[in-house]
Amino acid sequence: MIRHLVLFKLNDGVKRDDPRVVAGVEAFRALGGTIPELTFWECDWNITDRPIAYDFAINSAVADTDALQRYLAHPAHQAGVAQWREFATWVIADYEF
Repeated sequence: MIRHLVLFKLNDGVKRDDPRVVAGVEAFRALGGTIPELTFWECDWNITDRPIAYDFAINSAVADTDALQRYLAHPAHQAGVAQWREFATWVIADYEF
């Protein structure tokens, strides 16, 4: 199994209630039931205000590297990523567990 973690940081001046952000969150929340490769899916807002914290997190899992590649290439994933590019940056980690 591969864990796929993504942490998002909203760009300066962008707030959670920005309509673009609301739509981006909705798009990512829907992925768990949309992409068959995902064996686990959760995402939500950070609840702390620590200066080093990121704003939004995705925690997901797939069976193997082939499933990860299919997930990354899936049109619904690509559409969500395109939305988030407008207002955030992110970091990822993929590891076997």
